[in-house]
Amino acid sequence: MGIVAGLDSSSAFTRIVVCDTDTGAVLRQGYAPHPQPTGEPDGASPYETDPQAWLLSLGEAAGGGLLEGVQAIGVSAQQHGLLPLDAQGGLVRPALVGNDRRGQVAAADLVDAFGGRRAWAEAVGSVPHAAQPLAKLAWLARTEPEAARRVAVVMSAHDWLVWQLLGRPARRTTDRGGASGTGYWSAATGSWRPDLVELALGHMALLPEVLGPADAAGTTPEGLLISAGTGETMAAALGLGLGPGDAVVSLGASGSVMAVHHEALSEPGGLITSLADASGMHLPVVNTSNAVRALRGTAELLGTDLEGLSELALKSTPGAHGLVLLPYLEGERTPNLPHAAGTLSGLRRDSMKPEHLAQAAFEGMLCGLVDALDVLRSRGVEIRRVFLLGAAAELPAVQAAAPGLFGTQIVVPAPADYAALGAARQAAWALGVAQGTLGPHTPPVWPAPAAQVFEPGEEFPSWQAVRQQYVATREEIHPGAF
Repeated sequence: MGIVAGLDSSSAFTRIVVCDTDTGAVLRQGYAPHPQPTGEPDGASPYETDPQAWLLSLGEAAGGGLLEGVQAIGVSAQQHGLLPLDAQGGLVRPALVGNDRRGQVAAADLVDAFGGRRAWAEAVGSVPHAAQPLAKLAWLARTEPEAARRVAVVMSAHDWLVWQLLGRPARRTTDRGGASGTGYWSAATGSWRPDLVELALGHMALLPEVLGPADAAGTTPEGLLISAGTGETMAAALGLGLGPGDAVVSLGASGSVMAVHHEALSEPGGLITSLADASGMHLPVVNTSNAVRALRGTAELLGTDLEGLSELALKSTPGAHGLVLLPYLEGERTPNLPHAAGTLSGLRRDSMKPEHLAQAAFEGMLCGLVDALDVLRSRGVEIRRVFLLGAAAELPAVQAAAPGLFGTQIVVPAPADYAALGAARQAAWALGVAQGTLGPHTPPVWPAPAAQVFEPGEEFPSWQAVRQQYVATREEIHPGAF
């Protein structure tokens, strides 16, 4: 038996779980918010931060002897972070984080400069978008050229935290999961594209060494092993214990669908973002612009909240009495309809009731996500069960409709710190390899998380008819959208 820790540094807080290496049982937990900077000038960007706040939060979360007896630490951190460093390892400016829309024009210019969406999809498995470190580099070169000229090294959030924990050694590392989200690493070839960094930044910069899933980044002077680390998405997948045949549907304001697959996938139009996972497999992702925002908008229209909307929907029936909502309230990414608006069709006198509109909202949201899942299915991705994540996954109306619309088993995991758990599992893996008790190709087997499981039932044909009506409506209003 050993003890390891998983550290998740999100956009707002640090969570730490201390786990038994053999069973995955959580022994201790720590939490601390990132300290809020004081004296910020008016208009300060929420997408810029001093990463020292991450270290302060980490120290607070680990207080009280939380890490006593720990033999290895894994680090998970927010994705899309860019830390531009000079030749001495100092930041040339605050870290750029989150979905920073300031890079939209820069991202569009990168698409054109490299020959269009298909060229990017073939090169790195994704098309530049504002949140990517690649686009942040291009934005920096355009708006802060003096700072950009000083950039000698580029790191992501988890790279930087691992580097700090190891005492800022000359060797800088990352993992394939984190690298795959940068926009300048190819999941298909497993290699950096430094030419794309030069295209965005205007000159070359040093990039971290990409470690394998079970590799260690190093050992602290105290003998604490630090594993490779990874991004939050990849850590959560490892914490959930996902494998081939598993997909995850994340229900946020926008939505995402990802699945574990044996090879990197791309799509000429850029609908698929080709990510690598933290186990040696791949995580193709399809994003939608609209998910829970469609529910919230409908709830506000009907003067209720999400729970009230769910109660209303359960008074209706599959098909919402003929109503079909295309939930493209913010345009849409999948299908690629950036300037579309939402559409409500099938209005009749007897369907103009709150419960039917509520039901149409749930069906529209879920069918939009089934569209995204079908993009993966069309590329040969096998889906045997779907994990639903997010607070909306607990709504009875979602749980009633999802099995029939997705056409597969639905798993709703109990709330837990899955990114931190995945980081801990990675640490246990690296420790086991270092000790000779685990192989480099198979992570430690930890029990599956507690979860509710829902199967397609007797109403499956009715839900499939709802799906067909949704597709027919989409094709009528947006012909050839896919």
